[in-house]
Amino acid sequence: HYRFDFPYEIVISDNASTDNTAEVVEAFIAKGLPIRYHRRATNGGSLANTVSAFHHAVGTYAIYHADDDFLVPEGVVDAVRYLDANPDVTVCHAPWYLYDEVADKDVSQFYTVDADRKFPRGNFADVFQFIFERHIFPQIAIYRESVMRAAWVPREFCFWAFSYLAHFLDEGAVAFLKRPLYRSVTTSKIASRQQAGNDQVMTDWDKYQGGLEYFLYLGLKRGNIPNTREARAEFEKKCRIFTLNRMAVAVRFWAARKDFIKAYELYTRMAVGGMSEHPEVAKLRSTLPLMAGIQTLAWHAASPAGIKQLMLCGVADRPALEDMLRQLGLPPEIKIVDEPKVHNREQAESTAVFTSNALSYDRFVSLGYKPNLIFTDRDLLQSVVV
Repeated sequence: HYRFDFPYEIVISDNASTDNTAEVVEAFIAKGLPIRYHRRATNGGSLANTVSAFHHAVGTYAIYHADDDFLVPEGVVDAVRYLDANPDVTVCHAPWYLYDEVADKDVSQFYTVDADRKFPRGNFADVFQFIFERHIFPQIAIYRESVMRAAWVPREFCFWAFSYLAHFLDEGAVAFLKRPLYRSVTTSKIASRQQAGNDQVMTDWDKYQGGLEYFLYLGLKRGNIPNTREARAEFEKKCRIFTLNRMAVAVRFWAARKDFIKAYELYTRMAVGGMSEHPEVAKLRSTLPLMAGIQTLAWHAASPAGIKQLMLCGVADRPALEDMLRQLGLPPEIKIVDEPKVHNREQAESTAVFTSNALSYDRFVSLGYKPNLIFTDRDLLQSVVV
């Protein structure tokens, strides 16, 4: 139960959940929490549900609070005082902690601000440069409610945090405070809890670039950003650099999930963007072709209907390869076998083959194995170029 020296409400928007949310809410209301509960008739997605909560709020300021995260009360108090003292400010952004709930500790802080910084209304150029230099994601903030009706509107292809920042800056001054006011849970005590933010990091880099471009577009239309060919080219370059840096984080996340094919795809985009030496990808480069090749073999064996076994031929360390194939997606119902002394044409119909010796390809075809289910090193690695 947060304790503040100002009155507050907790607005809960239930997105047509099928669990016991209503019962849990009632229990907390009975304990004295200032909760107002609203339930949507249908699940409208995360944005509609968030906006539902904001629209039902009646206070002067509002902050989004995910159901599994925590506030930093001292930071919230500082931000409210700042807004009270600066009525021209439409929103106070602040860094946030990444928090391991199991270990009960802050793992890191998402971006830093050296000192509280206020940007006057319409100062798109300086805000963009500030975001670019510090790699800021303006996702955590306390908003002035009177501006939210115009600022929080549907945007699909342009990342909401950058788009909404543009709207708030168009309406008034914006501030970035030094002190964090939020803890985002990265490791939950609930083992099965999915962190939506992690999934966004792994897939939404093009939306990030779209959000930055949206921000710049509004600045261009308002006449606050130079609209010359040279200036636009420089802004486009910075948007791409920002996006590639986020893509590097996605490479790390995909590799951690053992999806090296996706990590390789992102590596190719980063390399074309001039970031093949980025620390996040440089440390993967030596093993990426092999791991992507093994994952590709697992995919080839698992995709065709009716495949019952994968034969490994000429492999130096079969147990290690078998373990990696399982980790990288080969389902347990497909057996991994060695080459038999006597080949069975009927079994060959349901067997995929990997051979380290490309010269043995024709021999396996002659033994009755399907030509497009016999794979060599070249088949798996030809398209993985690092």
